[in-house]
Amino acid sequence: MKIVIVGGGLGGLSAAVSLAKHGAEVKVFEKNEHFGGKMMAVDEKGYHFDFGPNTITMPEVFYDVIRQSGMNPHKSLPMVKLTHHTRNQFSDGTYFDFSTDAAYMKEQLKAVDPKGFENYNRFLEEIRRLYQLSRKHFLHRTFSGWKDYFSLSLASSMSKVRPLESLDHFFRKYFDHPGVIQALNRYSTYVGSSPYDTPATFAMIAHLELGEGVYYVRGGNTKIAERFVEAAETSGAELYNNQRVVKILTEGQRAKGVLLESGEVEEADYVIVNGDLLQAVPDLIENDRRKKLSDQKINSFDPSISAFVIMAGLDTRLDELKHHHVLFSRNYEREFEQLKRGEYADDPTIYICTSSKTDPSVSPYGDNCFLLINAPAGGSSSKKDLEAYKQHIYKRLNEAGLPIQNHIKVERVVSPEDIETKFGAYRGSLYGPSSNRRHQAFMRPFNKSQDIENLYFCGGSTHPGGGSPMVVLSGQNVANEILGKLVHIE
Repeated sequence: MKIVIVGGGLGGLSAAVSLAKHGAEVKVFEKNEHFGGKMMAVDEKGYHFDFGPNTITMPEVFYDVIRQSGMNPHKSLPMVKLTHHTRNQFSDGTYFDFSTDAAYMKEQLKAVDPKGFENYNRFLEEIRRLYQLSRKHFLHRTFSGWKDYFSLSLASSMSKVRPLESLDHFFRKYFDHPGVIQALNRYSTYVGSSPYDTPATFAMIAHLELGEGVYYVRGGNTKIAERFVEAAETSGAELYNNQRVVKILTEGQRAKGVLLESGEVEEADYVIVNGDLLQAVPDLIENDRRKKLSDQKINSFDPSISAFVIMAGLDTRLDELKHHHVLFSRNYEREFEQLKRGEYADDPTIYICTSSKTDPSVSPYGDNCFLLINAPAGGSSSKKDLEAYKQHIYKRLNEAGLPIQNHIKVERVVSPEDIETKFGAYRGSLYGPSSNRRHQAFMRPFNKSQDIENLYFCGGSTHPGGGSPMVVLSGQNVANEILGKLVHIE
């Protein structure tokens, strides 16, 4: 059984491991030099940066893929749990640290948010419930068509995960302190959306960070992609980088293979597309061959937010910075209103990841600051505009007591346009469709093509959603679906 996977991101690699281990002949074609998609290492003059993701949760999802190949996951991918993992710094200079230590969290809340202090245990119980329901009924399910939604157990579960309540409204029921609410609302950006529109279901992300934990991989989080490559090859998959697929070849309602940029044809019994399907599908399949996912349908999707990124290698270590550090805007709601209008926020929230705080070996000469600022998808900015915005960011940081610009030795800037070009991301969005609209949050594009019967999709733009663990699960779900069909045929 021949299977071609278009795109060597985490979803494609995850699927490759499972399929190859079960005897399928698997070939993965990746257009870039590196495998791992947005999980890309950037190394500049002795400074290492993880382009993404910087926050790792659900480590067992990654370990499970590696374990399937026969490798020892804990030896090949050593992770460190960060107990006090994120410093949330507010515009008035105060801060609130996020931690999996509930006693520490309650101690902080007691001083600034009596309501939050009283409610914290109940809050933890509720976000755990949301996560457990999602995990049981949603995360491991492959959505191949509308029939997969017509399940009594799924419908019952959906009604219990607060689909009609916004994330912001949910958090305000438990907390009063504006800064604490703002920090919790930031979890909406993990799916590229606004907390004032995103369903409260996504409060389950808070459970992952405050209940289960935030992790870091020794040597950099991009070691996950490296180990996935090793696991796929160990399992028998063939991986090809710098090989762009330009077309999925079809006959009737079936895919019969792919056409490479070199002109070579690779035949296949199944094709899996691992990428932003809102961009990949129009690039790979002619419009008249995909009536259920036509250009008109694709253009109806609201894209998730993008990012303006600065990677800055410093000549010193700033004691003020933590591994994960967030400098919040004065008005979070205004920030998202500007993003929704396609504008860069004039007072943006700035996320800073400095992994050298945990692992000095990745940046021996000074701190490696990865700065991510929410940016609108689909816009275009001149070099002059981007330079001005960068200087604006540095000024904000300096005013907040974080003089990063004064110590820069190495710098690289990545715009939304760069993200679109490098990763084939729809309009530069980070997570495919946003979760601002409820039907997009819960009814993302299917894992199986509705037009071509042996074509499947995995990645952050399809089920179960954005974020590295979800992308890995999407690859596993698709692989299991195909393997189930093969067993049935046999």
